[in-house]
Amino acid sequence: MESIDYAIGTKVEHPQFGVGIVTKKSMTTTRVFFLHKGDKEIANSFTGLKLIEESQGGEQGGGGGGQISLADLEKVFSNVLRRYADFPEMIEMGDRWKKGVMILKPGSDQLKPKEVPIDNFFKKIVLIRDRLRVLEARINGNDKLEEEEKVNLQQYITRVYGSLTTFNVLFKHKEQYFVGERGAGA
Repeated sequence: MESIDYAIGTKVEHPQFGVGIVTKKSMTTTRVFFLHKGDKEIANSFTGLKLIEESQGGEQGGGGGGQISLADLEKVFSNVLRRYADFPEMIEMGDRWKKGVMILKPGSDQLKPKEVPIDNFFKKIVLIRDRLRVLEARINGNDKLEEEEKVNLQQYITRVYGSLTTFNVLFKHKEQYFVGERGAGA
């Protein structure tokens, strides 16, 4: 069985977590910061992690041979700031929803409907997503939890993301959508 042996800074792809960058190595595990899933510790015996080859010309600042590019480094630092320094990502609501109103109509005609500005609702949805990401990062960084417990909690959070995919219609950019189990390529 082949094991992980990638250098720090190597760009890799995981079948479930997507593209990431190796940030730390130990005797038994490799820590990878995934661009969309955050920091994950992967057993060195795991065979599903694949090296991503750079294009022939390379990107500005790229080291070639699967090394990190300047653009990747910017994404990593942005994600770290968002997750650990409470530095919020700029999330835009879709243009068609701007200045819109959400109407909550009760089942009884005797009760008045409630109007809520969509941008207020959207901000709450984004706060939920950001807090889930912080929870996810804290679970993954917790040294007291066993790996199996981390995986179980991670799967639960992924299911919560899946429950929130209904609200993806509000986001302007597809890369900011909620992604559940089916969308994660699991």
